[in-house]
Amino acid sequence: MVGVNNLLDFRALSKMTEAELYSQYKGVYLPKLVHHPECLKHFEEFTFRTDDIIIATYPKSGTTWMQEIVPLILSEGDMASVLTLPNWDRMPWLEEHRAMALNLEQRPSPRCFVSHLHYSMMPKSFFKVKPKVIVVMRNPKDVFTSSFHYHEMASFLVNPGSVDEFLAKFMSGQVMFGSWFEHVKGWLNAEDQDHVMYISYEEMILDLKESVSKMARFMGKSLSEEVSAKIADNCTLKNMKRNKMSNYSLVPEELMDRKKSEFLRKGIIGDWKNLFTDAQSEYFDAVYKERMKDVKLNFVWDLN
Repeated sequence: MVGVNNLLDFRALSKMTEAELYSQYKGVYLPKLVHHPECLKHFEEFTFRTDDIIIATYPKSGTTWMQEIVPLILSEGDMASVLTLPNWDRMPWLEEHRAMALNLEQRPSPRCFVSHLHYSMMPKSFFKVKPKVIVVMRNPKDVFTSSFHYHEMASFLVNPGSVDEFLAKFMSGQVMFGSWFEHVKGWLNAEDQDHVMYISYEEMILDLKESVSKMARFMGKSLSEEVSAKIADNCTLKNMKRNKMSNYSLVPEELMDRKKSEFLRKGIIGDWKNLFTDAQSEYFDAVYKERMKDVKLNFVWDLN
């Protein structure tokens, strides 16, 4: 394990391979820096409650956005939590090391968490208790684009190389948290779907206030029009970029080089068009068509 307090170690990270930077958990890559065997054991043994709220996302599909929105829905617009707690503490990843230090068992209900893991990887308690889940999905071309820039700026992730090189890994699932296709299909086929809500990143972009209201209803919260509008306004990218508890400026520069890219970068629909060549786009479309041929998606994204 790389020593996180050693600057020379940070510099060495950028030259490391998947085998050096990642471990494999149930067949998918996880960054060693934040996914220790001990925290994965903690995750597997975690006891859910029926009123827990889980946000399930593939990386770069709106997780940070949801870590801002959901606490504000629960607090009915009270800004205290999002202004005083880093997003990884106010709404932690259950599979990351930080979850072990937060005494999550002592938190009052309703508790809210995020996870990037596939549906099939959730612990036994999840399937027994059946907490509420909001699944957020995004146009995979934009997921790829955001992930490519993230890998360029995050030293604890494998350097992406060229777009072609990273595209080959992404399409084959040889990236952190595995295949986008398998992740999405797994959550779309989740059992007990009366406990599951599906929403797309694009839907949220197009009408954030209505998306907030829809999520609030699913979570059992009755918000006024004014509160929903207040939450939506606070959760614009512009305002989140100003919040040091949400913009990842608290992360050491050696881990995330913000000179290469902001963590909260653009947050738009269709940024893939600024990265893909025509040939890369056609290749992506062909693989998508084959891998998703038996899947019905009622989302607003359009690959083209």
